[in-house]
Amino acid sequence: MSPIDHSRLHPSYDPKYAHFASRRSTVFSAKGAVVTSQPLGKSCNAGIEILNKGGNAADAAIAVAAAMNVTEPVMTGLGGDIFCLFWDAKAKKVRGINGSGRAPKALNLELLRSQGVQGDEIPLNNLNSVTVPCAAAGWIKTVEEFGSGKLTMAEILEPAIRMAREGVPVHEITSDAWQGAEALLKRASPNSAEMLMPNGKAPLPSHIMTHPELADSLEAIAKDGHKGYYTGRIAQAIVDLVKSGGGVMTMEDVAECDAEVIQPIKYDFKVGEGGDKGVSLWECPPNGQGLTALVALGIVEAVETQHGVDVLDLEHNSATYLHILIEAMRLAFADTRYYVADPKSGNVPVDELLSKSYLASRAALINLKKATPVQRGQPVKSSDTIYLATSDKDGNSCSFIASNYAGFGTGAIPKGCGFTLQNRGTGFTLAEGHPNCVQGGKRPYHTIIPAMATIGDELLMSFGVMGGFMQPQGHVQVLLNKLRGFSAQACLDAPRFCISAGLPETGAAPSTAGNMDSEIWFEEGIPTEVIEELRGMGHNCEVATGFKRGTLGKGQIMQQINDPSGRRVWACGSDLRGDGAAMGQI
Repeated sequence: MSPIDHSRLHPSYDPKYAHFASRRSTVFSAKGAVVTSQPLGKSCNAGIEILNKGGNAADAAIAVAAAMNVTEPVMTGLGGDIFCLFWDAKAKKVRGINGSGRAPKALNLELLRSQGVQGDEIPLNNLNSVTVPCAAAGWIKTVEEFGSGKLTMAEILEPAIRMAREGVPVHEITSDAWQGAEALLKRASPNSAEMLMPNGKAPLPSHIMTHPELADSLEAIAKDGHKGYYTGRIAQAIVDLVKSGGGVMTMEDVAECDAEVIQPIKYDFKVGEGGDKGVSLWECPPNGQGLTALVALGIVEAVETQHGVDVLDLEHNSATYLHILIEAMRLAFADTRYYVADPKSGNVPVDELLSKSYLASRAALINLKKATPVQRGQPVKSSDTIYLATSDKDGNSCSFIASNYAGFGTGAIPKGCGFTLQNRGTGFTLAEGHPNCVQGGKRPYHTIIPAMATIGDELLMSFGVMGGFMQPQGHVQVLLNKLRGFSAQACLDAPRFCISAGLPETGAAPSTAGNMDSEIWFEEGIPTEVIEELRGMGHNCEVATGFKRGTLGKGQIMQQINDPSGRRVWACGSDLRGDGAAMGQI
């Protein structure tokens, strides 16, 4: 294992490692910046507007998250959940918020079976898959804990409210997803007109959508905070709709929802014996799946030690390079798909899974010449989303992610609210005794994960890759691209792989991510001869082209660098697989 060559991390570095040509340029800002998955100036401008009013990165993140309820409701909304990581530049610490909701107290496995639910998961369209939406609580907690204290929630939400009432044009990728979900919206509740055009159709590219009901909901939060959403009209509409579909959610369940301040977890990669700092990858702890990325990174490092290779010196996206990453990810998923659950409902062995001895034992299973069947290990005895990143002139940064889960989630719209209810309860397992088995008051396995990377006591970057089970896989690939020397934008552009993500139009979830029969999707741009070599190793390879490239996720990145005078500069990139954009503060 070789230490990190820190000269590779500056965008002016340009020998063999910076060879990937991006179709977009990295966006630089000497003040604050915003990167989102929406190109509409208003989406980014919502955050820039808040920064210009004296808000910080956390305030700006919430303004953008709210604006994206308007511009990209097929991926995010007030009926979903959020997670965030916040880099406090003054304290030089990473902190976080878990804004994921809990199952209704009356929900349990016996009740679901009595209602005829079979199989291993709650169906995506079953309203008992709706956990209490925690996005609004997450927004409020983020501002309370990390905000500047200079702006009210009403000021932070004002850009989104304005956009919802005035209307915004819909962009191509969002329109494509909306059209695919039109039938779901009409089938899921009697209130589909709130999120369709006046002609009852999904908007086409360039069509202007207004969201008056959503504006009313945002104004309720702006005026009354937590009570504005979790008691009264909005809460009652949620409960009435869920109960109309056989759900068991109550007003008490909704009123008790609150986001939680969390201590992020990390893995220190390539820390040298001579004091080399290496890089620390930070993730939210379970019930999120960020642990998967950390375990995989640890296995990669153990493979380097055991086989005397350095993954950063292997040819990028060569068969050997991809094989090591794929095998590490499969082993990581085999463990975390079992162990990741709500830690308040049982022990999640984070420390054991990340121990050097356990990681070494998992790495020892990897054969560099062929794919190897894997099973869940024993470290102890006993997926549709928006991602954004923001920064400010003081060096703070927010890595923020939000989701309805499967596109519009259930597609069910509480009357007069202007948003759909998520189906995160599908993340529970319907297997008695499983750590992640459904239970009232419990949080399910969550796919959405923001990420940060630090070097010593300095922030390297805030980043994330959307897309269900693609997310930890994207985190590892994008981080290694950066350590290899790619620019911020090229880190995202480089072709990727994804193990069993399921195609975007199917919404399939890889419950068997560690199995040999798991499909591995390779993006066009990875050479055909490399894919054939991987097939020869025993990998089940498929190629994603066109819109199917959404299988590989969409991401954003924001790197902190210094110019020769020592001034801070934010280097920002937005994924070419999405409609996104990056914008700097002036």
